[in-house]
Amino acid sequence: MKIIDAHHHLWDLDTNKYTWLEKAKDHPSGDMSNIARNYLVEDFINDAKDHELIKSVHVQAEMDHSVHPSVETNWLQGIADHPDSKGFPNAIVAYADLSDDDVESVLVEHCKSPNMRGVRQILNFSKENPNFNMVDRGDLMPNNKWRDGLSLFEKYNLSFDLQIWPWQLTESHDVVSNFPNILFIMNHTGMPLVDDMKHIKTWSEGMKRLATFDNVVVKLSGLSMSSDDLDGIIKEAILETIDTFGVDRSMFASNFPVDKKGIEFTKLWNFFDRITSHFSEEERDKLFVKNSEKYYRI
Repeated sequence: MKIIDAHHHLWDLDTNKYTWLEKAKDHPSGDMSNIARNYLVEDFINDAKDHELIKSVHVQAEMDHSVHPSVETNWLQGIADHPDSKGFPNAIVAYADLSDDDVESVLVEHCKSPNMRGVRQILNFSKENPNFNMVDRGDLMPNNKWRDGLSLFEKYNLSFDLQIWPWQLTESHDVVSNFPNILFIMNHTGMPLVDDMKHIKTWSEGMKRLATFDNVVVKLSGLSMSSDDLDGIIKEAILETIDTFGVDRSMFASNFPVDKKGIEFTKLWNFFDRITSHFSEEERDKLFVKNSEKYYRI
């Protein structure tokens, strides 16, 4: 079966700086120290060697923001253009601070790379527990300046990869409703398993509301960051999400090498294969290939 990996990362710690990997033990999703080493395109290809991986989407890997965000995009485009990379990554989701005064110039630089498709600015924040903060401020989504930056996406034909905690879902509803012509791609199944699954009900209700907006799709990924219960809560969360968003707006992804801390690539994709065995061939083709091609335009 052909597959597209709609969410993975590459990093080169010898060349680039990733501050979060220097503090890997204190990551909000658990100890990441075992992945705090180089993960290059050859490592990704090797992890996928048992599968017919035909395309991939690289999502910004939180390279140090003190360098210009286009540095990562240019590095990735160079990888994709090299014959040994087999074309990976076919799409690039870059970083930009949408509240920055110069955000449009940043988007222009990103868009010089032909594989550029969208932006992810991580928004995970908690007022109650600073340990869950992946960003310095929690007021971005309602911020008018941030929304002005988001409004540029229609001009440059970009999507926005939305990564938030379950308790931020309600806030995101207002954002997606005010930008109906921008595609929002929910990352990591909405991250339902955070904090020992204390927010499952909030996640379920928030995702159901989010699914009422036609401009939102979801990536089924990232659950192995928080749990190893494949046939329990992970399976339940995936199938509920597919039921909520529908087969036409859901797509599988590995989140490698981040999820590598909890599961092997082959075991993960074989699991995806097994839990969707009751779907039709056409439905499975959408979940594993067609939707990623459509939404990331690859």
